[in-house]
Amino acid sequence: MTGGDAERSLEIERKYDVDDDTAIPDWRGLPGVISVGVPERRSLDARYLDTDDGRLGRSAVALRRRTGGPDEGWHIKHATPEGKHEARWPLDDAAADAEIVVPDAVAASLVGEHGFDGLSELSMVARIRNERTAYALRDERGDLVAEFVDDRVSATDARRGTETHWREWELELGPAAPTDDEGRHALFSAADVLVSAVGGSVSASGSKLGRALGV
Repeated sequence: MTGGDAERSLEIERKYDVDDDTAIPDWRGLPGVISVGVPERRSLDARYLDTDDGRLGRSAVALRRRTGGPDEGWHIKHATPEGKHEARWPLDDAAADAEIVVPDAVAASLVGEHGFDGLSELSMVARIRNERTAYALRDERGDLVAEFVDDRVSATDARRGTETHWREWELELGPAAPTDDEGRHALFSAADVLVSAVGGSVSASGSKLGRALGV
């Protein structure tokens, strides 16, 4: 079982809706971005848990167990106006087809930090598979300004038994990104222009889970 303290981070990102054949823009048009790294391909498989009445979702909290990629593990994400606060724990050793059991450390966080006490009522609400291609966007010193990911998503709503497919992009700020609101706004505004020029648009959905569940 998973134990120990969680790794914590704040995700500040912009999501974009794009077509299957939309061309990736030249991200060197972003403020401070000098180079674009080589593509890194990742196969991600996430299972999301909630109660039948969606109590976690209504509190803007997402609980998932995800395999694949550099940050695989158990995650709790809490969406706030400043960004998504994420806590991550290492994966347990459960088999891929085994019943999902929330590890003790994750359960303790749900109870202590998010006031959730219905652990016995949790079940899988969605499974999201994602073929991701990631690119590091770096400044003149080689520091990470942002990570751009090109996602091709297959999502299953476990309750309704429906499956949907789409492509989307995410641009997530890195350690070398602006830390002030004005600088962040300028960077994302420039990204919006680049994406619009190739036919994409800012996403109407705040998360893959929300889109999978139609909320």
